[in-house]
Amino acid sequence: MPKDFLKRGLGLLFKRQNNIISAAFVIMATIIFSQALGLIRQRLLVSIFGASNTLGIYLASTKIPDFLFQLIIAGALSSAFIPVFSEYLGKGKNQDAHKLGSTLFVIGLIIFSVLSLVLFIFANDFSKIMAPGFSQAQIKLMADLTRVVIFGEILFILGSFLSAILQSYNHFFIPGIASATFNLGIIIGILTLAPFVGIFSAAYGVILGAFIFVLVQLPFVNKVGFSFKPTFSLKTNGVMEVLRLMWPRTLSIGIFQLGTIITVTLVSFLPNPGRNYVIFDYAQTLAFAPVALFGQAIAQAAFPVLSKEREKLEDFKTTFITSLNQMLYLVLPVSALLLVLRIPIVRLIYGAAQFDWDATVLTGKTLAFFSISIFAQALVYLISRGFYALHDTKTPLVIGGLTTGLMILLGALFVFVYHYGIESIAIAYSVASIVDIIILFIFLDRKIGGFKKVSLVASLAKITLATVFTGFALYIPIKLLDQLVFDTTKTINLIVLTGISSFAGLSLYLFLTWLFNVKEASMFILLFKRLGDWRQILKGSEEAIDGIRVNP
Repeated sequence: MPKDFLKRGLGLLFKRQNNIISAAFVIMATIIFSQALGLIRQRLLVSIFGASNTLGIYLASTKIPDFLFQLIIAGALSSAFIPVFSEYLGKGKNQDAHKLGSTLFVIGLIIFSVLSLVLFIFANDFSKIMAPGFSQAQIKLMADLTRVVIFGEILFILGSFLSAILQSYNHFFIPGIASATFNLGIIIGILTLAPFVGIFSAAYGVILGAFIFVLVQLPFVNKVGFSFKPTFSLKTNGVMEVLRLMWPRTLSIGIFQLGTIITVTLVSFLPNPGRNYVIFDYAQTLAFAPVALFGQAIAQAAFPVLSKEREKLEDFKTTFITSLNQMLYLVLPVSALLLVLRIPIVRLIYGAAQFDWDATVLTGKTLAFFSISIFAQALVYLISRGFYALHDTKTPLVIGGLTTGLMILLGALFVFVYHYGIESIAIAYSVASIVDIIILFIFLDRKIGGFKKVSLVASLAKITLATVFTGFALYIPIKLLDQLVFDTTKTINLIVLTGISSFAGLSLYLFLTWLFNVKEASMFILLFKRLGDWRQILKGSEEAIDGIRVNP
């Protein structure tokens, strides 16, 4: 029986996903695996290097290579390549689709390689511009690490194109697992090389992880029948359409990534900038976990459906609001959990000997300010894709640019005028994220002729009220048991205490949302009751991702 269950489970994961629920389930499963490896990577780094300037410099050194990747590749893939490539497949134009993918890969690789060569040569100058508050020795270390990381990014381009191709064929499991193996490569690099090359072990791990990322996907790309036809012609069918669709998204990503780089600049002016950046990055990593798990997964799974319903606005509204409610239902209680249990969570995940108590407290405080806007950070993925599905990539660009500017202004005000600490940048980030999501929703509402506000507000009010009570249910056990029962200096006691508090809070949330007749609660309770029939539930959704029919 267990063997048969495993076999059927793997069969579901490896097959094409043709509806939102099964696609979101598979994406979430791979995100959980990837995040688990990511947290192991973070724990390894901090257990060896601590919340030190050295670790902070390594984290900062990855930002410019990632900026180039996001600017040149990610924008094209997320907003333009997959829709156009999928459209060709849907029309049976497989050869044109393959030629389009091959051409864009060659063009992207050439552009990235040229810019990477410039970065490699002038890495020291770029590092000075990005982190002017770092010392000369720190700048040199950052430049050397950047030169290593850039090689991994070149490989990562190939892996990302392979992922986009598989996702276009509605295969989500393999790209997700392959992405997780990127973290595995970094972990292997740290474990094997840290005693010999120190912090460079993580940079070499980036190269290994990117190589594994590519290697895992190649057999499956071959299985779906993709054939590489390298050309360098802008006249290739679909290339100009992709370029037309991608430029607003590319600019939008560029503005956001510029905000990320300027964040490093602001941190570099704080005392112990490397240490402060470790705290900022680690707090943001924890806050981003539910964003990736629920926000990215649901938005990614809903995107093909929203694209298909572009001409059927009533169906579009229904799909969008359903996805939005599902996202909020899952994200809000996790936000409350991170806000209330921030210190125990930071201690359990990052509490190595090298990660001292002051770093733990400051990371928890920074995490608390990030937690306030987790719902907004998650929803932006869905609302942006709502615009993309309507072939509007300019509106998110303009609004994102304005709110990124707001974040930078607030951050500079807090650091240079009020002389606040690292947590103030998290406040600036949260304020800008919430403003961003409010404005985006208002513009999308106008664009599609208005959502049904009464049902949306009613559902949101119920979920929010349940979340508030959940916060109290999380807080009371952690306070009482911490003071009266458990010695939380011991890890096992801290795990038990955190587990009891989390179970109490989340159980109350599920009960209250069921009591308030929140539709999403009934759906999840039904899933629990019918756990033995989970494969049928996932297969039974009526919301098909698209009309593409290809061999599995």
